[in-house]
This record gives sequence, structure tokens and C-alpha cells, in this order.
Amino acid sequence: MKHKEFTNHLDESILTSRINERKSDIRSAYYRDTTAIIHSSPFRRLKHKTQVFFAPSNDHICTRIEHVLHVASIASAICQGLGLNTDLAWAIGMGHDLGHTPFGHVGEKIINDLMVNKGLIPFEHEINSLRVIDFLSLNGKGLNLTYAVRDGIVSHNGEYFLQTIIPEHTRKNLTSITTRKNLIPSTWEGVVVRFSDQIAYLGRDFEDACRLNVITKQQLPQIVATVLGETNSKIIDSLVQDVIAHSSPERGITFSDSIYKAVEEFKKFNYEHIYLSPMLRGYKEYFTRLISLITDYLYELFIRFGFDTNQYRNEKNMLSIGFSQYLVDMKEGYEKKDGGYERIVFDYIAGMSDNFALDCADEILKPHHLNDDIEKSFTGKWFDAKK
Repeated sequence: MKHKEFTNHLDESILTSRINERKSDIRSAYYRDTTAIIHSSPFRRLKHKTQVFFAPSNDHICTRIEHVLHVASIASAICQGLGLNTDLAWAIGMGHDLGHTPFGHVGEKIINDLMVNKGLIPFEHEINSLRVIDFLSLNGKGLNLTYAVRDGIVSHNGEYFLQTIIPEHTRKNLTSITTRKNLIPSTWEGVVVRFSDQIAYLGRDFEDACRLNVITKQQLPQIVATVLGETNSKIIDSLVQDVIAHSSPERGITFSDSIYKAVEEFKKFNYEHIYLSPMLRGYKEYFTRLISLITDYLYELFIRFGFDTNQYRNEKNMLSIGFSQYLVDMKEGYEKKDGGYERIVFDYIAGMSDNFALDCADEILKPHHLNDDIEKSFTGKWFDAKK
């Protein structure tokens, strides 16, 4: 079936504009954005950030970096089917979760609660992804991505399901956005990525939950198995083909009625049996203690030492030294962008990988230099040291 042409109403000069303009090269503007994203430190850290299940020793459980690759590939396939810009979709998909916290949505909820208790605005990973892109990357310089990619990232809101979305064909003041509520992407490609985010995680989260024995494959609702399929690959194919077949410039990017009903049932099932499962509730209790420990420690250091890096080194642990370097690198940027340092601890923690956060807690409770001191003693490791 031949589709009518999808057209973004915003002028291309707006969509490809950057905070700091740069000379063009052989790459398209959006392909350049993708390369900037994949070479960035926040992207590299996604390989050690939880998607849903914290399982660092299990190579078969989806991590955050796999998820963004899934989203980008699904969005590109849909855009190819609809005659949209695949480079733009790929860039948005690759960057949409750069602002996610360690330990997945559990970590996001914990950091949100801690920030609100400090009197700060709520933490939302969509908004933080734009903050990472515009400010926190490259020591405050940002990645300097195009408007269209930045808009698609901040507007992706994968937790809020809608059957049909038409782009909001207006230019937003992206830097003034403080909540994902009611945000709609400015481009068709941004809308496609929003659908692709949901397509990517529904079946994969079910598959991972089955692998970890949180649920069984036999529990999959019948409407999902019948309408969408019983495997993640079949579910993705059903949803992608449905979006391509039923979307149009007049109606918008959309699921058909029958497919959307199955999607709603699938989402409801996953929330009840996976996201609210005893396993994930147990995660929250444990990771709340861990993140609170790191937060309290860093706040105490910052209040005591400010920007005196020598004082941080006297703590003799990697966390304090690493944080002091972050303060040096970002001090001027915070003064210019935020006019203060209220978020500096939370930004640092939100950027951590799972593994690094765990190591930081270990450093607080048992710094490695204590072991080094013991090793210096000839008898101290096994016997009482002689006076």
C-alpha cells in the first residue's frame, strides 16, 4: 500500500539547527548526531545500566544500551516503511535514554524522591536526557545536537501510551522544559521513536522476566499471544507492521484498534506481574539505602570542602577524588547554566553506571587504602601486629 507523504511542518533549517552552528560535511546532520552520541561517555555507560532487571552477571538480560539499540533499529524500520528520515529516527533512538539513572526506573524513582525532599524539581529521565546532551556531556560543553534530535529525545515519554499521535508542529523552547507531561514531539520521526520505545520493551521485558523465573511464558495473556504473538521477535514484527499499515498523515502514527487493545493488556500485565513484582520491590529497598548513602556522603563532603580538591584527596577513596574532579570540570558550567550547585550531587549520581555506584558504596564503607595499610604490615594480615 502506497502512503501519502509525511511532511514535517517545521522548516528544515529549524530542525537541523544547533545551539552552536557548525560546518557541514559528508554526513547528514542527523547522522552526525548519531556519531556524537555513540562517542560520548554517557552512551558508553549505558552498557552497565539496568533496563529492568539488575543482573550484571547474566549476559542474556537486556541492559540499557541494548534497549536504545533496539529502539533505534525499530524506529528506523518503521520510518523506512513510511518514507520518513531514518537517520533522524536512529539518532533520537540512540540518544533517548542518555539521562537514565543507575538501576533503571527503580533508581529513577529513588533519585526523584531524594531530589523532591531537597526542594528540587522532580527527576524525569526524559528531561535529564536533554540536560545530559546539552550540558553534562564533555565537561559542560554538551554534544551540540540538532533541534529535531533534542526535541525527539526530551519528548519520547515511553511510559505514557497513546493509540495515535500527531506531531506538535511548533518549535519548543527546549531549554525551558521542566516536565515530560503533555509533551509531543515536533516531528513524525520523534513520534515514531516514542512508539518504538514501547514496542522495544514490552516483549523484551516479558522475555527477561521469564528467563529469571519471575513469571512463566504460560502466563502471557491470551489476547497478546493470539493478536501479537508469543515471542519477542513476533511481537515486534506484529507491532511494526501494524504501525506501518495504519499510519497516515491525516490520522497520525497509530496502532489499529485490535492491536492497541492487545498492547494495553500487555502493558497492564507487565506492570502487575513484572514492574510491581516482589523482585523489583526488593530492588527498591536495597538501592534506596545504597543511593541514599552515596548522596549523603557527597553532600557532606561538598558542604565541608566546597571546591578544595586537596581536601577530597585526604578522604583517600576513589569516589571523593572522582567527585572532586567533576567539581573542577563543571564548576563554571553550573554557574552559567544553573546559577548554583543545588543539583550537582544528583547529576553526578544519576550519571553513574550500576557497577560504579556499587563500587562507590563499597569505597564509603571500606576504602581500599585501609587494606593497603594492612598489607604494609609484615604480620598485620594474619596476626596481631607487634608494638
